[in-house]
Amino acid sequence: MSNKLNCFKAYDIRGRLGEELNQDIAYRIGRAYGEFLKPKTVVVGGDVRLTSEDLKLAVACGLQDAGVDVLDIGLAGTEEIYFSTFYLQLDGGIEVTASHNPMDYNGMKLVREGAKPISGDTGLREIQRLAENNHFATVDEAQRGSYKRISIVDDYVKHLMSYITPVNFKPLKLVVNSGNGAAGHIIDAIEKQFTKLSIPIELIKIHHEEDGNFPNGIPNPLLPECRQDTSDAVRLHKADMGIAFDGDFDRCFLFDAKGNFIEGYYIVGLLAEAFLQKQPGARIIHDPRLCWNTQDVVDAAGGEPVMSKTGHAFIKERMRKEDAIYGGEMSAHHYFRDFAYCDSGMIPWLLVAELLCIKKQTLEQLVSDRIAAYPASGEINLKLEKPMVAINRVREIYGSDALLVDETDGISLEFSNWRFNLRSSNTEPVVRLNVESRSDIMLMKQKTDEILHILKSK
Repeated sequence: MSNKLNCFKAYDIRGRLGEELNQDIAYRIGRAYGEFLKPKTVVVGGDVRLTSEDLKLAVACGLQDAGVDVLDIGLAGTEEIYFSTFYLQLDGGIEVTASHNPMDYNGMKLVREGAKPISGDTGLREIQRLAENNHFATVDEAQRGSYKRISIVDDYVKHLMSYITPVNFKPLKLVVNSGNGAAGHIIDAIEKQFTKLSIPIELIKIHHEEDGNFPNGIPNPLLPECRQDTSDAVRLHKADMGIAFDGDFDRCFLFDAKGNFIEGYYIVGLLAEAFLQKQPGARIIHDPRLCWNTQDVVDAAGGEPVMSKTGHAFIKERMRKEDAIYGGEMSAHHYFRDFAYCDSGMIPWLLVAELLCIKKQTLEQLVSDRIAAYPASGEINLKLEKPMVAINRVREIYGSDALLVDETDGISLEFSNWRFNLRSSNTEPVVRLNVESRSDIMLMKQKTDEILHILKSK
């Protein structure tokens, strides 16, 4: 029987429950994390999945047996682990979560001191090797680390509120869909702060109860079929904006007052402009999939746009290198310098709600001009037997006419009035396509269809 652990991925740990991920494997991951990093104190937390508590306790036991003191913050979203790690100045953190994966999955996200991500090229492979070898020394009881349950919710919510200014707010009605994930307790805590600070925001909560059975489906608003309940609630309650979270709430998705889903790409531009008004000349990190709108907004606001490879580990590394104030991906991951360069799903909606009040405009009004200026296809995923062969076929056809060819992540080809990015998945035989144009939605659709036809042709 092979000792290989298939739950280790490029950036995190994810696996099917049972053979790929169970309490024994979780224990070994905890031991391996402790042996590799030799931390003194590590924080652990878990999402609402029915197996998260048991897996978290197994990880904690492994850490303790490696001589590590464990602080358990209980039910938590991923960013609560990020916050705890940097705020309490701990040596690392582990969140047990499968985010938006199917019911029979779970996983983990690992960070080290300063909430720096541990991914394939920053320690995850070494932890995998130690866990697979499973040769750990017998532990003397006196050498075991301690275990303590704590709460960081009050400090975390206080930090969230520091991004907004209460006097800026006018009355707003917001629909919040926690998707029965881990966000509910934080939404309740934020609501109490609104009352305490006299911020006139009314929250309409749907699918609010934290329930690992996910009675309303796995929360993944990136999928069109997972958006209807939020959209319907916005229209029913005549709300100013809708907010929906994934399972571990490190991503939030926004809907305008008509219930229309707003692509994450345009929210990046909106937040970039807001930060540049507070700090002119700052650097803004963005990914290469869709970028013209972001670059245009940042340039116009006197900032400096910086392109980074897609993925949280790459974005965070680049943000630290550039000391960027904000970074955003079209996939609704938003990164903040004051949040230890980590991604947060709570900070973005607070900032956008404040913007609606400051600018006295609806969300639709704030983004409609940008959507018209740079219409985009959104990410299209295509399963192909030979992804690289298909990508090279597209490159051969369009490459000679391109004004710019960029290989930051996959291939990006730019022309005078349209561009596209094409890349293959790290983990599956999937090609991901994004196309945008300058103020020409028909051209964008035409080129999208052209490229899809080429990719599918034999």
